[in-house]
Amino acid sequence: MLFSLICLDNEQSLEKRLSNRESHLKYVKDTGMVRYAGPLLSDEDETMMGSLIVIEAENKEEALNWSKNDPYNKAGLFQSGKIYRFKHLI
Repeated sequence: MLFSLICLDNEQSLEKRLSNRESHLKYVKDTGMVRYAGPLLSDEDETMMGSLIVIEAENKEEALNWSKNDPYNKAGLFQSGKIYRFKHLI
C-alpha cells in the first residue's frame, strides 16, 4: 500500500531542516520505503516549508512508525503531520 505523509515545518526552522537533511536523506535511502519525496515550498519565495513523502508500507501503523523515526521528525522540525492512503494513477 502507498501512503502520503504531508508535514509542515515549524516557523523559522529552515536551519533545523538543513542541519538534519543529510541524516534524513540517508534514512530515506536506507529504509527503501520511499517512492516519491520532496520539499513543500512557500508561494512567496520558494523557501522549504514542509515535506511530501509517498512511502510503501504494509499498513498505516508501519507508515506512522516510519514517520516517527525520520530524523526530521526526531529533530522536532514539523509542527504538523498527516498520513493518508495514496493511490498512484500516473
